[in-house]
Amino acid sequence: MSEEKQRPSTDIEKFELERRDDAAAVLPIAHAPAPTKSWNIPAWVYIAVWISLSGAVIIFNKWILDRRNFRYPIFLTTWHLIFSTAMTQILARFTTALDSRKKIPMSGRVYMRAIVPIGIFFSLSLMLSNAAYLYLSVAFIQMLKATTPVAVLLVTFVLGMGSTNMKTVANVSVIVVGVMIASAGEIKFVLLGFGIQIAGILCEATRLAMVERLLSGGEFKMDPLVSLYYFAPACAFMNSIMFLFLESHKISMEKIFELGLVTLLLNAMVAFMLNVAVVFLIGKTSSLVLTLSGVLKDIILVVFSVFMFRDPVSGLQIFGYSIALGGLVWYKLGGEKVKAMLGESTSCVNWRHPMTSKVILLVAILLLVTVVFMGGLMPQVPPAYVEKTKSKLGIN
Repeated sequence: MSEEKQRPSTDIEKFELERRDDAAAVLPIAHAPAPTKSWNIPAWVYIAVWISLSGAVIIFNKWILDRRNFRYPIFLTTWHLIFSTAMTQILARFTTALDSRKKIPMSGRVYMRAIVPIGIFFSLSLMLSNAAYLYLSVAFIQMLKATTPVAVLLVTFVLGMGSTNMKTVANVSVIVVGVMIASAGEIKFVLLGFGIQIAGILCEATRLAMVERLLSGGEFKMDPLVSLYYFAPACAFMNSIMFLFLESHKISMEKIFELGLVTLLLNAMVAFMLNVAVVFLIGKTSSLVLTLSGVLKDIILVVFSVFMFRDPVSGLQIFGYSIALGGLVWYKLGGEKVKAMLGESTSCVNWRHPMTSKVILLVAILLLVTVVFMGGLMPQVPPAYVEKTKSKLGIN
């Protein structure tokens, strides 16, 4: 398979933005036109709404599970899916928002052979990703999620859906090295949480690979809401079984009332609205904009979690995450597109103009001051951690 085929296609890139919000009930999508709109709303508004909602879901879940000590990730995920099932059923019966589902040749046999297996991995992905918030910081989890394209490449190779070459391996290796550096710099590293998040990423990668195979047939093109209409009931049923075995004996109505029914309702509404926002976002932006918007969202989440949750982030983590994000953009867009973007941007600048050199110098100074200032604010890696790392690497 060529390198172009190994990188996600436009359709797959667009539903990959949803897997970054795996704490929410967001499901696979294919390229579908957004609903007809009577207002000429700029594309940046849709991007801003999507970034805000996707960030809100992650922060909201972290706050409930960790800060409010409501340590029932399976229950929370199941509640999201039940709410999404109810909302999509209401939309299907009383609106035209889901009329495109009538064009999909869905039968009981297809549902059991295609939808249910994908739903199993989707449920596992959601539960594991939510469980990781009990042990890891939002910032570190976002850094680990940068490895999802690597996991997708690995899963597609294992399932026999594609081959690979050294150039692609080299591209994804940059992401892996960056995440390894970021992990080495994690101050509050918890092995159990790390393992749970990696397992969640592998389940999500398997889901994406299975969805890619389903969409390749051309008969099952779905927008996010139609996808949610089919997947949410199956996922809710499977999550309910997991909840009965793993959490039902731990939770009580007293804990639910202590958290608040209004809080749970708002949490589910934000998760559902994220799916609605994606419907409008797809029709207004290109795959390039979606990729860069996703990277921007991750950076904002990391910064926001540092200030909101006081998550400690070391300079080594920032360095490693920067490498991983650069590798992620290069892998998803391709070297030629990145070079073309840089060429277009540089061709628009008059490098000989005196003002240009002054602006570049000013920006460089501001960046240097920012790095030095933020480096002083960032918590440092404890000396004991440094000595332990050196001893493992055999460094005196």
